Amino acid sequence: MTARRFSPHVFLFLAGLAAALWLLPPAAQADLNITVAGGQIAAQPIAVVPFSIPPDVSFDVAQVIQDDLKRSGLFNPLPRAQMLEKPTQPGQLDYRNWRVLGQNDVVIGQVRHQGAGIGVRFYLFDVFRGQQLIAYDMPPVAADQLRYTAHRIADLIFKQLTGIPGYFDTRIAYVQAQGLGAKRTFKIMISDSDGRYPHVVASYNEPLMSPAWSPDGKALAFVGFERTGSAIYIDDLSTGHLTKLTGEPGINGAPAWSPDGKSLAITLSFGHNPDLYIVNLGTHAMRRLTHDPAIDTEATWSPDGKTIAFTSDRGGNAQIYEVPADGSAPPTRITFQGKQNLRARFAPDGRSLALVNYDGSSYRIGVLDLQTGNLKLLTDGPLDQGPDWAPNGHVLIYDGISNNGTQLKI
Repeated sequence: MTARRFSPHVFLFLAGLAAALWLLPPAAQADLNITVAGGQIAAQPIAVVPFSIPPDVSFDVAQVIQDDLKRSGLFNPLPRAQMLEKPTQPGQLDYRNWRVLGQNDVVIGQVRHQGAGIGVRFYLFDVFRGQQLIAYDMPPVAADQLRYTAHRIADLIFKQLTGIPGYFDTRIAYVQAQGLGAKRTFKIMISDSDGRYPHVVASYNEPLMSPAWSPDGKALAFVGFERTGSAIYIDDLSTGHLTKLTGEPGINGAPAWSPDGKSLAITLSFGHNPDLYIVNLGTHAMRRLTHDPAIDTEATWSPDGKTIAFTSDRGGNAQIYEVPADGSAPPTRITFQGKQNLRARFAPDGRSLALVNYDGSSYRIGVLDLQTGNLKLLTDGPLDQGPDWAPNGHVLIYDGISNNGTQLKI
């Protein structure tokens, strides 16, 4: 399986096939496995006690919260079998039991019928200070929406304990390839941030690549192939309406939405060298942004929409360049460490770029500080690709390829 990325700002990429996150309804498919690759050193102990539930409700809200927090790499949840008590009400909590177990925080709660829906009340306690940090009633939802309630609770707990917004109530879009030869099929999939409830957006017998979310999450741009070559499509996810945006001779690739959702930066070759173009989605007017005999591709917009970073081999090897989105100045090179740097993505705050760095032996994920020029490598390789940011700007998702195949990692 080939995969890629996270939500409105969102995550992922591999061998030209990309993904992203947003809020969309689930469907029955095989779950996607996501591996935590970093952050375990600072994991903090926390106990998520099983919530009380009505007899006719079977969904385990507390388990999803626990899994979300563990998957972040910042928390180490206590196994239920080791809990000395399992309170569901504040008055039942004995701080001494949790101090003995070395827990920093405890989460308890109740799932209950509320009107025509099901509500969840949860509490978060600081064990060593003996203080209640959160007491919150989640809005009632239908039974099949409790997973999303659990993700939202995990977001609230994550924000309270780290000061960083959570990212669990988002979605991942990725490309899945199945079968061999003439029976090979390609699907654009969307799942929860934990890989659960995958949903097929598009399915074709020809390759699909580079899915990219619109800023409002209502549309997905992607690259598809047909007999005459590649084309860029936009799928309206609310209606299912598919629009062919470009199908020019040669390469049509790497769509990237502007922050206002009114334009796409794309790569077109017209049968010659690939350059960057800006397409106005309202008028379909096309403006050429780069003019170079080299390959210019993989655009990414700065959050303010004023700058586009992209990959180019105009200097001999693939490196990252910046250019004003209005074309008022020529591109300038901004990466210098390693033999190659490619597939950059702006952080939500615009201060850094996630990218793929190649040192001659391994492809690794790095983050470039745009103020200092310092590049910090985050992974070990050997073939890590397609980084993208979670909406909170503190988590990256990427494709890692090893002897065990391709995995999504955070």
